[in-house]
Amino acid sequence: MKLSVPFVQLPLHFDAERLSEEVRAFDTSCWRLHPQKFAGNFALPLISVNGNPDVDAINGPMGPTPYLKQCPYLTQVLHRIGAVWGRTRLMKLSGHAEVTPHADVSYYWRERTRVHVPIVTKPTVRFICGEAEVNMAAGECWIFDTWRVHQVINTDGDERIHLVADTVGSDGFWDLVSRGRAPGHAGFESWREEAVAATSEVRSELAYESVNVPVVMTPWELQEHLIFLLGEVHPHQQLASAQRVASQFIAKWKPLWMQYGTARSGWPFYRETLNAFEHAMEQVAAPLTALNGVKVMNILRPMLLDVAIADSGKDVGAYEPRKPVMSGPRAAVDDRDEVFDRPVFIVSPPRSGSTLLFETLAQAPGLFTIGQESHALIEGIQGLHPKQYGFDSNQLDPVVATPALSKELRDRFLAELRDREGRPAAQRPVRLLEKTPKNSLRVPFLMKVFPEARFVYLHRDPRQTLSSMIEAWQSGRFRMYPDLPGWNGLPWSLLLVPGWRELIGLPLQKIVAAQWETTTRILLDDLEALAPGRCHVARYDAFLVDPAAEMTRLCGALELEWDRSLDGVLPLSRYTVTEPASDKWRRHEELIEQVVPDLQATLDRAERFAAR
Repeated sequence: MKLSVPFVQLPLHFDAERLSEEVRAFDTSCWRLHPQKFAGNFALPLISVNGNPDVDAINGPMGPTPYLKQCPYLTQVLHRIGAVWGRTRLMKLSGHAEVTPHADVSYYWRERTRVHVPIVTKPTVRFICGEAEVNMAAGECWIFDTWRVHQVINTDGDERIHLVADTVGSDGFWDLVSRGRAPGHAGFESWREEAVAATSEVRSELAYESVNVPVVMTPWELQEHLIFLLGEVHPHQQLASAQRVASQFIAKWKPLWMQYGTARSGWPFYRETLNAFEHAMEQVAAPLTALNGVKVMNILRPMLLDVAIADSGKDVGAYEPRKPVMSGPRAAVDDRDEVFDRPVFIVSPPRSGSTLLFETLAQAPGLFTIGQESHALIEGIQGLHPKQYGFDSNQLDPVVATPALSKELRDRFLAELRDREGRPAAQRPVRLLEKTPKNSLRVPFLMKVFPEARFVYLHRDPRQTLSSMIEAWQSGRFRMYPDLPGWNGLPWSLLLVPGWRELIGLPLQKIVAAQWETTTRILLDDLEALAPGRCHVARYDAFLVDPAAEMTRLCGALELEWDRSLDGVLPLSRYTVTEPASDKWRRHEELIEQVVPDLQATLDRAERFAAR
């Protein structure tokens, strides 16, 4: 939540020693890695969705975890603050660790404030928000402006532990805030804290969030968010255009709301309107930056576009209620893959720009790759080369992923993994990044071999992709199976799709159209069957327009860090045939326009999926 000042200290003081006793009673095994895997950051859940400590969702009915039920004074502290509570945790920062600079811009933070009660700390711990800095002493109670860029630095060798509680507030809570003091501001000379001692009274029930994300956002809430966001933008010549697009969007959304409300029958129309708004804003708002330094489009998506409607972007009649938004779901300890921690697979039809995305994302600290595509590594294993299945296709049935074969494949990857500096993976588990277009036909197979797999679906304008595929065939550089039995014409290039024999004798534009359509259809079928949180979307056009913003967004979704500057022009990928240009596809426009009508259903489906 944006505040008028960086920090406010509430007029309460708690017994830090008593709080420390309750916290120290927890075994170290109760602490989880921070959902975003920030080094030295750990969490112990106190309030979560349905009281489940293994779920880090930020929407859904909240309730106390078994850990909170063991803490009578922690419960008393929350009760005295007197708010309606959302996700609440104990947060531990190891010695010499930090919370890296960031601003909280998602829908969740638009109307929520974060309460800090330091429990174990030292005067050397620095909490920085905007241009202000404080040391929060043990037992004090603070809130801060999460909209501003903020960070925490623990310069001491000892750990720091805070109670960190998220809330939309209450009458009593905001009364406390009104009586709080703002460091660095005058007028608080007579300010006093109320000491809140532990009592033996029976704990009072806390108030918890039960509704926290809309099914369909009302036009009035949408308008309020847009007014706020566009009022927080640095002056720019494009700002007026963005405001005009926003006004037109609200004018279209309001009659839909009046007609349908939250009824599912209206969801396709809401989705169509929302997608059109996003596209229009991408055209006019890309250069806009908020006063907190974050690109407007990187705020608009998590604040509004991702939550305005609870659909999943599927076809009409197939919509589902929104699943909990996860911020680092954590499986039970016994179920974790001890070797491959949430490996990332970039999947897309060939020539979609996946090499450029792969080579850029591979610069994220903590990711390991084999340095190239894994064609030979995978197909070199007995039972995985297409010739052993009569060259039917590159598709792999998960039934072939026997324990022995899976172990061999995992061992091969592990032996070749290197980080961005060329160093082998010395610790386990390790985070793998892989990109091979054939894997777009192998999602269920990969899920069986790598149980924690995450997928990044890269969406590119199909006209551009088809043009690049034609170019790849003609170049002769992408011959995959030059002696494919029964094939004639240009040597077979790119991935081998099911039904390829039906393409014998067809002109090249129809061959690549079938490759694209078959790959996309199979890929979307498999991605839509995944559990929530297993698939993320990247758009090639957004990546080219603002690679730094897209890397930051994608790394956040994948729970990775990003520490590289991408201010300049992205280098060409290793498989570039000719330099990219947005209208390069027009070299083959006549051929592409011949096949587009037959692809329309899959084209539309891919666009809907990418717009989720």
